[in-house]
Amino acid sequence: MLPARTMHRFNGYEKGALKAGDTVVISGAAGGVGSIAVQLAKILGAKVIGLASAANHTWLADHGVIPVAYGEGVADRIRAASGGKVDAFIDTFRGGYVDLALELGVAPDRIDTIIDFAAAAKHGVKTEGNSAAANAKVLAELASLIDTGRLEIPIAKVYHLADVREAYQDLARRHTRGKIVLVP
Repeated sequence: MLPARTMHRFNGYEKGALKAGDTVVISGAAGGVGSIAVQLAKILGAKVIGLASAANHTWLADHGVIPVAYGEGVADRIRAASGGKVDAFIDTFRGGYVDLALELGVAPDRIDTIIDFAAAAKHGVKTEGNSAAANAKVLAELASLIDTGRLEIPIAKVYHLADVREAYQDLARRHTRGKIVLVP
């Protein structure tokens, strides 16, 4: 099992680390950060609800994640998927998800947004991204998970460095599954 310190460093849960049995909602669940976060949460034994477009629901379900569509009525769909219990929320997408987490009854110290800094300042939630995990020990743990097939890093598209503008345009659309890679 992945050491808890890796996941809580990854998602910023220095207090109240995500643990087995927790129900966590992750917005942008099939994106570059979200696709990794959902897998790590599953490895820890959490029940994971992934917010994503319908085009990504099969990928999420294949990884043991309960897919839920964005849009009107999302709070009700999350309540139904979670059985009415959400312990933590990781926002990798923006767009009111901190407010949604609070509406769902998630305690502010169990909400982490890596993108909605205004909402974080307003509500006192975490803004700790993956920089906390940027050290050799955690990277070695993640590499081991990849090597053993327990963690997949989905690659949305590979661009040559000369095409960096096109890569950023693709990234700005915010509908890629996984990471965009630049190669020299």
